[in-house]
Amino acid sequence: QVQLVESGGGLVQAGGSLRLSCAASGRTFSFSNYAMGWFRQAPGKEREFVAAINWSGGSTLYADFVKGRFTISRDNAKNTVELQMNSLQPVDTAVYYCNAVVGMRRPLFGSWGQGTQVTVSS
Repeated sequence: QVQLVESGGGLVQAGGSLRLSCAASGRTFSFSNYAMGWFRQAPGKEREFVAAINWSGGSTLYADFVKGRFTISRDNAKNTVELQMNSLQPVDTAVYYCNAVVGMRRPLFGSWGQGTQVTVSS
C-alpha cells in the first residue's frame, strides 16, 4: 500500500505563488520507479490532470491551462514530488493531489491522499 501526503497549500492572492509537496511511501513502493503526477479537483468538478514527471525527472508534461505557470520536480532521494505554482488565478482554486501516473496522465493508484487545499482570491 502506498501513502501519499500532500502539503503546502494555502490562501494566496491572484498573481501569487505556492509550492506544493507530496511525500510518497510504502513498504513495497519504489518511488524512483514511477512517474508521478499532480491532479486537482475544484468544487463541483471532476478531478483533473495538472502535471506529471517521469521517473528520472528528465521528462515532464503539463495540462494546457498551467503551461508556463507551474513547474513539477522530484527528488528521488527524498521520495518527494513538488509543484511550484506561479501566477495563480482564482480558477486554480482546488484541492491538489499527487499520485503515481500511467502514460504520464492517468492516476495509477485508486487510493488518494487527503490532498492540500489551494485557494486563490481575486
